[in-house]
Amino acid sequence: MPTTPLPAQPYPYPLPATGLALLIIDMQRDFIEPGGFGDALGNDVSLLRAIISNVKALQEAFRRYNLPIFQTVEGHLPDLSDCPSSKRDRGTSALKIGDPGPMGRILVLGEPGNGIIPELAPLPGEVVIPKPGKGAFFATDLEHHLIKQGITHLVITGVTTEVCVQTTMREANDRGYECLLVEDATESYFPEFKRATLEMVRAQGGIVGWTSCTETLLQALAQHYAAQPLEPYL
Repeated sequence: MPTTPLPAQPYPYPLPATGLALLIIDMQRDFIEPGGFGDALGNDVSLLRAIISNVKALQEAFRRYNLPIFQTVEGHLPDLSDCPSSKRDRGTSALKIGDPGPMGRILVLGEPGNGIIPELAPLPGEVVIPKPGKGAFFATDLEHHLIKQGITHLVITGVTTEVCVQTTMREANDRGYECLLVEDATESYFPEFKRATLEMVRAQGGIVGWTSCTETLLQALAQHYAAQPLEPYL
């Protein structure tokens, strides 16, 4: 497959002629908005909100070039049958998964807090993957969609960098996907965790994948795809 080198660390990322998709991890209200679950746990959600404009810019660019977009939301069935006790009971927080929270029941599918923030609302035909775990491949149909659409390369964004984003990227890497993590379109409640994750991803010659920034990717997309007559993927 012909590729174009995109400036990245630890070396240029092979931007493909076909097979590229954007993956947006868990940009849901309970993690991002004031008054949500993350805020209730004492986290500074402004750190996560800072990436919204960059994720939005990438979302709009992928739409403009008719490239597939997938989003995930972490959540469980209302009866919590897909939530192991080890996940629900861990920690000392007063709020547990399934409990009533500021935006409905915590991490329960269909509750207000489980919804994607309005700024990044998916369009009809864009796939939203509910996931019961940290990784986007565990107990989901994400890989089915990727195979069906011939996806080989993933641009990964979202929250949090060291948990759901990194877990998903490692899962994707093990399955043979070439992954680019966008540094200023992913974030953590703990900046030092984000820094460490970026270093781990691109260490040892990109053992998990590549990292780059939003503006670099936007410029590369404009040069790489603008002249190509792409068919809509929906």
